[in-house]
Amino acid sequence: MEDILWGLIIGFPIGLVLGLSIWCCCCLMNQKTCSNTKIKTSFPIQVTGTNLGTGANSDSTSTGQDSPRTSGWSIYMIQWLEGHIKRKNVASACGIPNYAFKDLQSATLNFSTTIGKGAFGPVYKAHMETGETVAVKVLGTNSVQGEIEFLTEVVLLGRLHHKNLVNLVGYSTEEGHQHMLVYDYMSNGSLSSHLYDENREPLRWDLRVQIALDVARGLEYLHYGAVPPVLHRDIKSSNILLDHSMRARVADFGLSRQEMMIPHPSKLRGTFGYLDPEYISTKKFTKKSDVYSFGVLLLELISGRNPQQGLMEYVELAAIDAEGTGGWGEVADTRLDGNFDVKELTEIAALAYKCIINPISGKRPSMRDIVQTLYWTCSRRNQTQNVPDRAEEPCLELDIPLSRERSFTELER
Repeated sequence: MEDILWGLIIGFPIGLVLGLSIWCCCCLMNQKTCSNTKIKTSFPIQVTGTNLGTGANSDSTSTGQDSPRTSGWSIYMIQWLEGHIKRKNVASACGIPNYAFKDLQSATLNFSTTIGKGAFGPVYKAHMETGETVAVKVLGTNSVQGEIEFLTEVVLLGRLHHKNLVNLVGYSTEEGHQHMLVYDYMSNGSLSSHLYDENREPLRWDLRVQIALDVARGLEYLHYGAVPPVLHRDIKSSNILLDHSMRARVADFGLSRQEMMIPHPSKLRGTFGYLDPEYISTKKFTKKSDVYSFGVLLLELISGRNPQQGLMEYVELAAIDAEGTGGWGEVADTRLDGNFDVKELTEIAALAYKCIINPISGKRPSMRDIVQTLYWTCSRRNQTQNVPDRAEEPCLELDIPLSRERSFTELER
């Protein structure tokens, strides 16, 4: 009897401790499972909520406040990349308005108001019953790449908001009809149309610098204002749209991806003339690949020459002449008729050259470096001209492409 009593005295505390230990382990495992579920459903492209670090980004859009309409979208991005989601679900998850097909058909006069044509379908001007004017991109129903473009633009533009990115205002995916994306209308068309349309007034030099800064700000936001970063992957003059006051916005996110989610593709994506040589050789696209494309765009703004029509050879000859003496003025667009600041042009051409000359992408400047350089170029001009310097608009304020670039995507079809 005494042995049994001692057994109870010793065994009870031990059993109690073991029971409590098992209970605690179960609670911890359950908590971890819940935590993992929360993480999976909130994997975001989110905005850092901080100023991007240069004087050029003090405007409210650069601070990157989260949009209230996009809280649950990112799990759909992951599922889309895995090929497990329908376009209706991803669009509704982003909270973007759904337009009725008949309303868009009426607003475009039965799709007769063509203003451009992208790689995957035409773009129409639409006058809505509300009085607003929008642009409607119609995507091919039989194009797998068109389907991917639709999902990409809805997911990214439904989440990212910045004054230098085109604004997606709606979509349409009615059964039996082609699916469509609806954007703010950019009344001054594409940058390429201003550079190459002889019927348009040539862009003034100060407008070209402002456009360059606007585009740089948009890319800086994608690279450093979104978490994870977003890579555009198709920067070119026909993808830069100009609003009523000639301010530039980056458009066409059909090839864009989150940086951390880009696999090594088996086929190149992008547009001839703008592609990073390192990307061509390694099939790996990085932020510095966007930087290379931006450098080409800068040279295009300076020279008025198409990258697919001998721009780079022309630039290389000018760079040789410019060694140690400056000589970039020789590449200036003849339509400028000499109306440009030689020092500014030399600085910006040298910046563009840094973006493209280094075969090792890591040695190229970042978009933050580029924004800072362009910002101070504008700021100095304002000081010289006694113009009040406003950090969000340091320069004078400033679609319908005439020539289409041949893209790898188009050649694959």
